[in-house]
Amino acid sequence: MAKEWILNSAMNRFQLNFKRNVGATSESIRKCSPKTLREWREYYFANVKPLTHIEDLGRKLYVKITEIIQSEVAEITERDCIDYMIQLVIDRTFDGYMTEIQTVYGQLQNMLGVKIESAPDEWDRLFNVDFYIKVNEKYIGLQIKPVNTGIQLPEIFKEYSLQAETHKKFTEVFGGKVFYLFSAKIGDKKEIQNKEVIDEVREEIERLGK
Repeated sequence: MAKEWILNSAMNRFQLNFKRNVGATSESIRKCSPKTLREWREYYFANVKPLTHIEDLGRKLYVKITEIIQSEVAEITERDCIDYMIQLVIDRTFDGYMTEIQTVYGQLQNMLGVKIESAPDEWDRLFNVDFYIKVNEKYIGLQIKPVNTGIQLPEIFKEYSLQAETHKKFTEVFGGKVFYLFSAKIGDKKEIQNKEVIDEVREEIERLGK
């Protein structure tokens, strides 16, 4: 199993299984419509690439693994592995989290047609607010929560109830309400899940703008 993983990783890295090297295999096998493995093997070597060509690719793969990859592995230190794990678990998770939040608040900014700004650190600590909208010297608070439906939602609703008091204080101090926005991945994009809150934010903007 480990051997297969190494072979597959190296083959993909050096693109030895790309169309330019092995031909259009998916198209070729459909054209052949073989009933047996032997029938497909004979067709491929006769009409796509000769056996000697595939054997040469195998030899190239061996050289890549034993000379290039082996020398690279020899240079890896324990510190490299520790740093990589920390970066993977901490740094990249944080970067992805922030990208998702910024994507969602950018969508909201376009929908509302108003400027949305990052809240000061003090507001985050005291009022649990990530972003704000300023309206006539008053402020609306926004908190964006990336979620995995069915996994994080119960925890987030619990957190919301615990933060309700701080959001109430925000309203007392700054005049505007605080709104929760849940973001979820739809296909390849991050989208606001509770879209009904957008109209609620609009109404609050209108209320404070009077």
